[in-house]
Amino acid sequence: MTYADHGLSLIIQRSLSVVREEEEEEKDRLWKNVFHTRCTSNGKFCDVNIDSESFENVVSTLMVEKLAFKIVQHPHPYKLLWLQKDNEIKVSKHYLVSFSIGKNYIDEVWCDVAPMDACHLHLGFPWHYDRIFLYDGYKHTYTFVKDGCRIILGPTKLENIPKPS
Repeated sequence: MTYADHGLSLIIQRSLSVVREEEEEEKDRLWKNVFHTRCTSNGKFCDVNIDSESFENVVSTLMVEKLAFKIVQHPHPYKLLWLQKDNEIKVSKHYLVSFSIGKNYIDEVWCDVAPMDACHLHLGFPWHYDRIFLYDGYKHTYTFVKDGCRIILGPTKLENIPKPS
């Protein structure tokens, strides 16, 4: 089982998660959350969200700036709609992000560069498409084979989340 890398995050950001209430069961909490983990890229810890229903792999503009990535022109620029219909972003650049999670999983993924504050790296359908994976909704894990090694990604434990006041 491979869990999130540990360390101070590259940038403190908002999180796409549901605040846990005392009486809420663990499986209900996991069902309502996007899969969160943490990776290491260029020696820095970065927050990762995995969402099989998203059609893009995206790296945040802040991560690109902080780690001084050399971005390239996107071969097919397009407009990205995030959460709101009127919140349209023109995507014209992308980057091949190299990252690792734990000791066993090392990867690189082409990601579109866009402003976002929910995470540093958002892995969607293109990441899933390149791997044969199994998502276990009950355990909230992703299992796949990379370079002959079976990888099981476990989520970041969302502990000590402040309760609503």
